[in-house]
Formats: sequence, structure tokens, C-alpha cells
Amino acid sequence: MTRCSRHFVATLFIRGEFIERNALTAELVAEIDDAWRAYLRSQLAKALTDEDLPEEGNETRSWIDILAKSRNVEWKLERSKKDEKFDMHLKALAKTETALKEAKALLAKGDAANSHALRLIDESQDVLAKVLDKKYGNELTDPALSRSLAQYWEGQFFKDMARLRVRAPDTLTRVTEYVPEIVAFVERIVANGFAYESAGSVYFDTGAFERADGHTYPKLQPGSKGNTVLLEEGEGVLAPKAVGQRSKSDFALWKGSKPGEPSWPSSWGAGRPGWHIECSVMASAVFGENMDIHSGGIDLAFPHHDNEMAQSEAYHNCGQWVNYFLHTGHLHIEGLKMSKSLKNFITVDEILQKYSPRQLRLAFLTQLWNSKVDFTDSLMSGEVRVVETTLTNFFAVTKAVILAHADGSSRDGQHQYGPPERELQNFFHETQTSFRAALCDSFNTPLALEILLKLVSRTNIYINTQGHIPDAEVVECIARWIGKMLRMFGLGEGDAASSEAELGWGEERASGSINRDEVLMPYLLALSSFRDSIRRRAIAGGDGALKDILALSDHLRDEDLVSLGVALDDQEDGKAFVKLVDPVQLRRTREEKLALSAAKAAKKAAAVDAEQHRRLARIEKGRTPPTQMFKPLNVPVGIYGSWDESGVPLTDGEGKPLSKNALKKVQKEYAAQVKAHQDFLQWQKN
Repeated sequence: MTRCSRHFVATLFIRGEFIERNALTAELVAEIDDAWRAYLRSQLAKALTDEDLPEEGNETRSWIDILAKSRNVEWKLERSKKDEKFDMHLKALAKTETALKEAKALLAKGDAANSHALRLIDESQDVLAKVLDKKYGNELTDPALSRSLAQYWEGQFFKDMARLRVRAPDTLTRVTEYVPEIVAFVERIVANGFAYESAGSVYFDTGAFERADGHTYPKLQPGSKGNTVLLEEGEGVLAPKAVGQRSKSDFALWKGSKPGEPSWPSSWGAGRPGWHIECSVMASAVFGENMDIHSGGIDLAFPHHDNEMAQSEAYHNCGQWVNYFLHTGHLHIEGLKMSKSLKNFITVDEILQKYSPRQLRLAFLTQLWNSKVDFTDSLMSGEVRVVETTLTNFFAVTKAVILAHADGSSRDGQHQYGPPERELQNFFHETQTSFRAALCDSFNTPLALEILLKLVSRTNIYINTQGHIPDAEVVECIARWIGKMLRMFGLGEGDAASSEAELGWGEERASGSINRDEVLMPYLLALSSFRDSIRRRAIAGGDGALKDILALSDHLRDEDLVSLGVALDDQEDGKAFVKLVDPVQLRRTREEKLALSAAKAAKKAAAVDAEQHRRLARIEKGRTPPTQMFKPLNVPVGIYGSWDESGVPLTDGEGKPLSKNALKKVQKEYAAQVKAHQDFLQWQKN
């Protein structure tokens, strides 16, 4: 529970024993126990059959039965089909039950510390919410409470956006600061004949709007018209006919406030804005009577965006308030739709403990914005990690090529621009055209990213082709354009996030930290040159020191420089490309190689061991002499009646001669046992 949420719960308990005594009390435990029982009876009713429904006074027994049945996957699946929140409710009940048992045990020991009470409330908040709202909700009339809560979470939201490197909005609007404009907006819609007042609330008249020339409702999803499920979700807990609506499709522009709800004055009495009206008013205040592009999740298309457009067009007396809608696909977590109400979500703070902002952006770029977006650990550890590593390595190699060109050591007095360079540059220009076409095709970022990676692959092949010195200018031009496109996607880190001066897409650095390229590279180049000389002399021959020198060189590469974040890539000409890479990534790569090598060795050892076991099994099988293999102790009594001098059966248990097939089979087994017994005797002898 957040600090702010805990303050909210504490306010609800202000008249209770908890705050007064500042300790865990029997009264607090009893109140939460009652809430748990009420939650069990009410929240599981939609999913359970009549025979499974908990009865008042018998909740504990019913809960035990429900828990037992929930271990049956098919039973649980059937319940979840009836109510998608069934599993969420089970978890909330189980969590609270565990907390109650712990609290009761602590009270029995006389341990009533304040921390135990706070923990009990924390663990029970889902079960407590409805009960506390019903009990104290009407008494929470201080607007400062909701305002401070909103301010806190607004601050947290923008902190998270900054961590994700999402740019701040040009204009920030808050609904509570636009209430006078909302009231005036609704009054004008009423005056235009498209809304009516009823019992202190104002509803949009969809029928009048549809009958008016130049207006259509709904526009975005005509097939959803009259869908009561979507309409009720759009209006929350509002009961349609009970408050004087003329049609189920009519929606609230202004709601008369209930006791305990936020309220503002209006010509219809104290009330608050409807869900849809706030967007229309604030957008109209900033953009006027028309917007070019409006966006949101696909689940908002109807009724929210359709209602938004209708009320805005009714206010402005125009036929089209928005030119284009961009509706994004649902975000799924491991295949399940992310939903706050289902508790199926991951906070920004939680996800940034596992992945970087760049990795999160890459995950979304690899999927179409208007399709279902599936976020999985396998995606992050697979495709995203591969793409990030590929691009990071590409920029590291590119910098190495440019550095080698800058010190003049790679020049041979000839220009480097020939057919390979011309072919690469032509491919580069084709890539630029294809990349733009992909983004013009409804922002097809998966295809755009694929096109960039193909250019990276083609450039890597060019750099690593033997027999020529790469043209640094061509390579740098390509790398800088790729970096610019990645920064456009918000993938730049560190200095590269906001500056095109740095080649590549940069890396996140702590505040005040040095630029490693500028400070370390001169020393690393000297170290690399020293290592190159050692390698050349060792390869040329020596007095038995060849292996030792090479081993030392490899140790420098694989161990010493890894901790510095330095990777050395050996080249065919005896030189090495110097790359600065995240030390964590280098160590991970080294550990993965070691793990792979260990796995191969273990697999080989296991194969040898398995073969040894098979050999011993064959030898053990040969322990029985062939003359005894078909006689009792080795076969059940009564299987055979007589044998020849070698021990081969002649008759079955009833004295009947064996059939040709049966005789042939035992003779074959006998011959195999003769060989096996000989191998056993030889093994025993040795």
C-alpha cells in the first residue's frame, strides 16, 4: 500500500479503535473478519453455482470447500468463464484470511504492536474497500482529501514518465480546474437542443442528435449501438431508467452528486462532470472546434470516443470534430489482457527493476501499435535482447573502424571507395526509402526495425570481409543515420538521447560521470597496440614461449579487460578492433560462454556415464549361463516341460512340443545369451 493510500484508509478508520489506541485490537480484527465474510458472500456469487454459494454464518466451511474445488483446473476455469474476476477475488480472500490468522495468533500472545495492525490493513485492503466506502464514504466531504490524493499520483505519474523518457505535454489540463467551463459547455448543449435535465443530472439526447441534419451516432462503432454492456461500463454504476433517462443510449453530461462525492455548483444543483464531457471541454479549450488527430485505447472507441464526438459536435454545431482516430491495441501480460480491475498489471517501478526504458520501447516497437500488444518475459529475454545486443555491437564495431582510420594506421595510400562501397551505399539509400515507406504505412514499426537490422547486417558483412580495408566515411554515414532513426524512436540514452554529435544510441550514465570514450580510449588504444605486437611476435615464433604469450594475451582479452567494459575482436591481419561495451553485458556474455562450455562438457560426461551404465547392464545380463536361462529361477515354473542337453526348451509346460516359431525364438535368445555370457566371463576374468 502506498503512503497516500494508507492515509486514506487511516482516515476511514478515524472513528475506530485503531487510531484511538494506535494498536492491533480485537475490534479491528473482528471488523476485518466481518468484511472478509461479506466479501466472500457477495463477490463470488456471480461465478458459483447455487450449491457452492456461501451462507451467512457458515462462511468458513464454504471457504474451505471452495479452496479445495479451486485446485481442480477445469472447475476453476468454468468459474472464471462466468466471472473473469473470480481468480482475483480468490487471491484477495486468501490474502486476507492469512493476515487474519496471523493477527489472531499475535493477539493471543498479547502482541498488539501498531505495525501488526498496519500489516493487517495492508493485506486486507481489497476486502475492506467496499465495506469502508459504504460505512464512511458519505462522511468524506473535504475536497482537500481527493485533491491531495490526485496531486500525489500526478507527481508519481510524471516521475515515471521521466524515467521512461516520455516527453512532457505542451499543455497540462486538470478536470477540477475546468469545472466552470464544463458547466458552460453543458448549458450550451442543452440550449442547442441536444441535452435535457432530470433530477439534478443532465443527459445527452442521442435520439435528438441522430435526428438532426448532419449528425450521426455512433460514428466509430455503429455496430455497438444499443450494446447495454458497453453502455453500462461507460456510465459506471449509473442506473439508466431510475434517474430519468429517455433512452438507454443517453449518457450523463453532468451528474447530481451523492453524499460524500465531490461536487461543484451548477444551474442544476451541486454535481460533478460526467465521464466523457471532461475530454471534450478541455480539448476544445486548447484546440478549438476541430482536432486533427485523437488517440486512445481501442476499448475507448465506444462509448467514450463516440460520446466525446457527439457532445462536441453538438456544442460546436459542426459535422466533424475529429479528423482521425488512432486506437491502440490492448496490452496483454503473458497472454492476459492488462486490467487494473483484474489486478493483472505491472507498475512502471516494478518493470524498470527488470528492464531498461530502452528495452521496453524496443518491446513495443517490435509489435504493431494498433494490434494486441503482448508483453512477455520470453519476448524481453529473446527478441528484444537480441536486437539490443546487435545494435550495441554494431555501434561499437563502427567506432573501432573510425578510430582505426583516424590514427592513420589502416591507410595504404589508396582510396577505399570501390565496388563494395558503392554497393553498400546503394543498399543504404534503398534502406532509407524502405524505412520511410514502412513508417508511412500506418507506422509499421516492426517492419521499420527489421529494415534497420538488415542494413546493420549488410554493413557488418562489409566490415568483416577479408582482403580490404573498410571505408570509414561510408560506415560512419550509415551508423549515424541508424542512430538518428533510433533516437527518433526514443531509444537514445545518455548524451545520444538528445544530441546527434555522439555516434550510436548511447548508454545511460550516472549524473556527473565521465565520457568513457574520451577519457579511456587513448589508453586502451596503447594497450591494444602493445597486445598486437605481442601476438605478432608470438605467432612469428619464439623459444617455447609461444603458448604462454598467447595465453596471456587471451587472458588480457577475456579477463582483465572485461571488468573495464573493453572487448577486443581479433582480426585476420593480426590487429584487433577495440570496443567499449557495458561490463555487465561482457561478463554476461563470458559467463554464457563458460556455461555453454560447461553444459557441453556435462553432456559429454553424461553420455559417457550412460554408455558405461548400458555396458554394465549388458554384462550383468550375461551373468546367467545359457544352459540355465530357460529353467526355473530364471523363468516361471511350468513355462517349459523339457530341455535338450544345452538347456534349450523342447516342450511347453503341458509336455507339448514347442511350435516352430517358438523354438526359433528361444534358439535365437539362447545364441544371444551365449555371446553375452562369454562377454561376462571375459569381464570377470579381467
